[in-house]
Amino acid sequence: MRWFGFRLYQASLWAPQGRWQADLPYALELRYARDIPSARLVQASIEEMQRLGSADDARLARWKLELERVFPDVREGDVIHGLHLPQRGAEFYHQGRLTGRIDDVDFARAFFAIWLDPRTREPALRASLLGAG
Repeated sequence: MRWFGFRLYQASLWAPQGRWQADLPYALELRYARDIPSARLVQASIEEMQRLGSADDARLARWKLELERVFPDVREGDVIHGLHLPQRGAEFYHQGRLTGRIDDVDFARAFFAIWLDPRTREPALRASLLGAG
């Protein structure tokens, strides 16, 4: 993913049998190419969920608090894994250590839609993640 020409992260998707299905468990890996503060990660995530029409303002405000709890500051080379847990929510790992769970299926759907929804800002990245690129 690039922003104004700067590479922010490299993304990978891990899914059962190598094929993504929204209703099955899967993991999104983000390997960061630069230092990014937690507040920026959280704000960018909330803005994208809002752009995709994922929730009303009250729900987005709750999700922002949850993300602030689970997203650390990242340094160049750091890895965050987001694990989608159907009918439960999401778990987040930083450098292999659990940073937190968000037990909200609507949140999980909205969060992973940032990369996997057909309306993503990065259609080429989506195609690559889904093996169509």
